[in-house]
Amino acid sequence: MATVTREHPKLDRLDKRILGIMQSNGRITNLELAEQVGLSPTPCARRVKRLEDSGLIERHVTLLNQTRLGLNITAMISISMDRHTPERFENFERQVRKFPEVVECSIVTGQAADYLLKAVLPDITYYEEFLLGRLTRIDGVTGVHSSFVLRKVIDRTELPLDRL
Repeated sequence: MATVTREHPKLDRLDKRILGIMQSNGRITNLELAEQVGLSPTPCARRVKRLEDSGLIERHVTLLNQTRLGLNITAMISISMDRHTPERFENFERQVRKFPEVVECSIVTGQAADYLLKAVLPDITYYEEFLLGRLTRIDGVTGVHSSFVLRKVIDRTELPLDRL
């Protein structure tokens, strides 16, 4: 069986600094970024473009305030499947992608569940409708265990760059 290797682009000190600044402020202008990293604007823009082209920068997003939008519940939902077949998993993943409430979905190991979902919802009544009306109706779902976030202790989007 062949092994898949993924090359990681080489990052120098300036690349790491650019990435760190951009993670904390995605709206920073190229001029401001260049000043903060000690480059002129053109070379800075070239580096950012290279980081985007390499796939290290996937996209630029705006983070919204969940509570101010009235999305007061974050549910961590463990899903167990009846069969571990590619078709069953593909169907589940295709269906769950249609649910805008699901902001993360991962296949996991080390527990009874096959998937771990993070869903953001307005209230418990909506959650019940989502769970019983859509999530448990996906073919193959045999078990659901939900936990609710009481308070976020750490809520960051920045990835650690100091050990790269």
